[in-house]
Amino acid sequence: MDSMDKNMNVISGNIVDPIHHEIYPGKITISNGKISEIQRDDNIYSNFIIPGFVDSHIHIESSMLIPYEFSRIAVTHGTVATVSDPHEIANVLGIKGIQYMIENSKLSPLKFYFGASSCVPATSFETSGACLGAKEVEEIFRDDDVKFLGEVMNTFGVINNDSELIEKINVAKKYSKKIDGHAPGLSGEALEKYIGKGITTDHECVCRAEGLEKIEKGMKIQIREGSAAENFEALIPLVDTHYDSCMFCSDDKHPDDLVKGHIDQMVRRSINYGIDIFKILNVSSVNPVKHYGLDVGLLQEGDSADFLIVDNLKELNILATYINGNVVSHNGKTNIEHKSFDIINNFNVEKKKISDFSLPYKSGTINVIEAIDGQLITNDILLEPKIVNGNLVSDIERDILKIAVVNRYTNSEVPIGFIRNFGLKKGAIASSIAHDSHNIVVVGVSDEDICNAVNMIIENRGGIGCVCGENKIFLELPVAGIMTFEEYSKVADSYRHVTNFAKSLGCTLNAPFMTLSFMALLVIPKIKIGDKGLFDSEKFRFIDLCIN
Repeated sequence: MDSMDKNMNVISGNIVDPIHHEIYPGKITISNGKISEIQRDDNIYSNFIIPGFVDSHIHIESSMLIPYEFSRIAVTHGTVATVSDPHEIANVLGIKGIQYMIENSKLSPLKFYFGASSCVPATSFETSGACLGAKEVEEIFRDDDVKFLGEVMNTFGVINNDSELIEKINVAKKYSKKIDGHAPGLSGEALEKYIGKGITTDHECVCRAEGLEKIEKGMKIQIREGSAAENFEALIPLVDTHYDSCMFCSDDKHPDDLVKGHIDQMVRRSINYGIDIFKILNVSSVNPVKHYGLDVGLLQEGDSADFLIVDNLKELNILATYINGNVVSHNGKTNIEHKSFDIINNFNVEKKKISDFSLPYKSGTINVIEAIDGQLITNDILLEPKIVNGNLVSDIERDILKIAVVNRYTNSEVPIGFIRNFGLKKGAIASSIAHDSHNIVVVGVSDEDICNAVNMIIENRGGIGCVCGENKIFLELPVAGIMTFEEYSKVADSYRHVTNFAKSLGCTLNAPFMTLSFMALLVIPKIKIGDKGLFDSEKFRFIDLCIN
């Protein structure tokens, strides 16, 4: 095939130019990783050359893979670059964790662009493994490869001029870095204040009206389709009407979903909606490159030779992925070899006792977190509790289960809450992936299984797993307690087995562990639970479990 020249110097095909919005037959000449020349011709080609895809907002850690291993599967889906906020590992290991991600990513051909995490910890109402102040953020920005200030999650702090947070924003402005946002449900005057601080993007829109308001007020909208939050269907009409203000992102992609696809899935779905291919390619490729100033090619002379060869512009089967002129994936197979790496971690907690998870009943109704499948937000409902021998216990008949967050950085009292819509009929599920501080979060039916699930994670210094009596299944995550360097297909299979075991216990959620991981994220409405207690994310304060 002409487009597979073995010397990798000349690539032929129907060139899809996203800048000038035209498709024409031609040849691309590559020299030293750059497109040195593009020549039109009159040949007839069956293949198409399109720009590679960019994930405009992702936490690589949520794939449970270190950057290098992530790249091995991502390139098979046509991903050539990511805009990556490393605040998951930053919350565990601070600057050391961010440096680990940057250095590991440099060993891969995929172009990773990391930011300086703005909210470590996300709030002062939880315990994390590190704290990044304005001084640390400035130190990170001295690395020219760091392109942006990571998502500013503390909207309450921005609107109310929290001095430390505003100082970080001012540091980003000093270094002319883009500032990423995180503003679920924010609108009106509060949104204007938030944007007025210089925040340029938002990936938390859940409906068209929300996205449209943010676009009209000057924001770029990152349309998200991840493992827990799926907003594509609600927001895709904005691509047709406001493609210049939209980007695609996954935010959080678990390994089993990543094996199936990445940004390429959103591109194909957009094509099936009948949206113009040039609008789609601007959203998937051009806009993130231009917004963040990435060194990623867009099929122009002088650009880096980053592009895809596909069979057609409908099914978009990816025949090859090129990065800097090198074929990194061919016919769905990665050309990046697997490697092992050193482990870094931060786990300092003793095993728990069953009694740590018992909770005497005082009086009144209880505040219950209501999880929503496919969303990060929750509802807050008041329900009558189930009481056995004077203690509050899980009620499987009404699907009101006990939830707890265990501090993994130091020994402390365990706060207990209750949650609905997990559906477990027996056993417990637990994870040391608990955004953003990554303490241990657990949901279960009996105190014994809850305790055993937590201790299984403590013993292994990180991972996700299920316990039901003597039956256990576990996925080890030795890197910071949130990632592994194991081969991606093995990780995906292990994750799938753990998820299926959780569902065999009765869990009704599509992605139980992804949803579980966000139940400790205090900045997402309406109520969550952290290692210090139940938290009202709208009023930004702790609340009592029992209400008289």
